Amino acid sequence: MNYKEVTWKNKRQIGRMITMVENAVEGHEEVFEALYEKTGSAYVIGITGPPGAGKSSLTDILARSFISRDKNVGIIAIDPTSPFTGGSILGDRIRMNELSTDPRVFIRSMGSRGQLGGLSAATSSAVQILDAVGADIIIIETVGVGQSEVEIVKHADSILMVMVPGLGDDIQAMKAGIMEIGDIFVINKSDLPGANKTKIEVEAMLSFMPKKSWRPPVLLASATKEEGIEEVVDALESHRAFQEEDGLLFERRKRNLNELLFEILQDKLFRQVKKLEDYPLVLEELTEKTIDPYAAANQLFEKI
Repeated sequence: MNYKEVTWKNKRQIGRMITMVENAVEGHEEVFEALYEKTGSAYVIGITGPPGAGKSSLTDILARSFISRDKNVGIIAIDPTSPFTGGSILGDRIRMNELSTDPRVFIRSMGSRGQLGGLSAATSSAVQILDAVGADIIIIETVGVGQSEVEIVKHADSILMVMVPGLGDDIQAMKAGIMEIGDIFVINKSDLPGANKTKIEVEAMLSFMPKKSWRPPVLLASATKEEGIEEVVDALESHRAFQEEDGLLFERRKRNLNELLFEILQDKLFRQVKKLEDYPLVLEELTEKTIDPYAAANQLFEKI
């Protein structure tokens, strides 16, 4: 496959490239060698929040809104991982059947594979590929596993925090973690009782956070009723313009690339260590407590 010639229309080839990188099969590094210089145009939106907040429904309707604005949209839906096959078990593509047939949309469900941040280890790589082949907007929807979702900040240009009415004391529990990373807050299912009260609670919580140059707006929306969606899209575009004007987008992407480089180095080191002949022997010594974990790590590290 000539990776440089792959375009947005070649959905099957895009899927194959993401699979190659996700599974680190032989030749996967050639994908980046061919495509990396073409990256940097897509805008990456991370959608996170507590389980049951309606992240998938909001992702679906936001994608439709961007399509109506003549944008190519890539969706990476991070699902919990099957303990048996390692594959994703929710399959957000099932929930987005209509979208999946649209030529302007590419949807990929990826297993979190035990990543604590609710993200697949290959998320950054998939984002780079979709960016290079012609995506204008890339939406990453996380699993929904609580405060460990702060990992999304390492991958996205804007973070959309989705919440629902009736969270009550849960908002207090969130303040030390995911509340701090949101660039835009959306109270989804705004047709339910208590939506305005939740909006006020979130705004009050944000007022106690350290002051930033960007003040996160708190918006009401209903994905199922398609209400308030245009306001959310406008807020995302305003945040993008704000970052571009202040040079913050460049710094944010530089930080994200630093994380990607670190992940690649970490993965290479891990695979190299696992291949060492001494690895099973050191593991056995560790199990028998004849060596401590740090000494075991140092011993293996010296071998490479």
